[in-house]
Amino acid sequence: MNLLMVFFGLIAILAAVGTVQGFKQRNVLSIIFNLVSFVVFGAFVVLTIAFQGYPPKLH
Repeated sequence: MNLLMVFFGLIAILAAVGTVQGFKQRNVLSIIFNLVSFVVFGAFVVLTIAFQGYPPKLH
């Protein structure tokens, strides 16, 4: 689970960067998909760390 949270965290960061680039290029579809990806993956990482801690509890 540790490695999965790291990967999902990186995806969320890249989605945030993509959102900024979408605003610069005025690409509405890019903005929508990147925002949705950022919210979904970012929420998963934050809630996983909040409820299980980092590193996650095994018991």
